[in-house]
Amino acid sequence: METLLELYAETSDPDHPRVCFDETSKQLVQEVRPPQPAEPGKPARYDYEYQRNGVANLFVFYSPDHREGGWRHVEVTEQRTKIDFAGQMKTLVDEHFPEAKTIRVVLDNLNTHTPAALYEAFEPEEAQRLTRRLEFVYTPKHGSWLNQAEIELAALTRQCLEERIPDAPTLRRKVAAWEAPRNAAGLIIQWLFRVAQARTKLKHLYPSLS
Repeated sequence: METLLELYAETSDPDHPRVCFDETSKQLVQEVRPPQPAEPGKPARYDYEYQRNGVANLFVFYSPDHREGGWRHVEVTEQRTKIDFAGQMKTLVDEHFPEAKTIRVVLDNLNTHTPAALYEAFEPEEAQRLTRRLEFVYTPKHGSWLNQAEIELAALTRQCLEERIPDAPTLRRKVAAWEAPRNAAGLIIQWLFRVAQARTKLKHLYPSLS
C-alpha cells in the first residue's frame, strides 16, 4: 500500500507516467416502448418493461501525467479476457504514451492483469517489447479503492451509465461524449490520502512488534 501511495505523491514525470487502469461491465437494455418526455408538472416516464441486449465491458484509464494534463479514456469491448487486456496495454504504450520510457500502471490483482497475458496475445518479441515499457503496480488485496481509476469510474457511472443504453455503438458514443470535455478541461484527481494518514487510520493493518 505504501508503495502505491508514494507513487501517487510523486511529481509528474513525462518519461515515467502513472496510469490507473480499471474495468467494469454495463448491461445493455433497450426500451420496449418509447419513454414519455417530461412535461410541466410531470416527470419523464419510462416503461418498466425492457429488452436485454447482452453485456458490454468498459476498460477505464486515468492518468495525471498526460502531456495535456489530467487524462482519461474509456474503451468499450465485448469481453475482458487476457487477450483484451493485452490489447489495451499495447494501445497504452503505442498510442496514448508513445514517448514514455516506462509507464507505471496501477491495477488490481485480477488473473488477467499479468505480463503473461501479453505473451498469450503476441509473439515473444512483441510481448517483450511491451513488457519492457510497462511496470505493473498492484493494489493490495481488498484495497482496490486505492486505484484512482475507480474515482473516474464512479463519475462515469453516475453521469453516463445509469440510464438504459441499448447497444455497444450507443454506449461508445455516450462515453466518448462524457470523456471529451473532462479531457479538454484537464481535470486531475486531488489525491489526499498519504502514507502518514495510512499509518494512522489503518494502523490495525500493520503488524505489531510489541
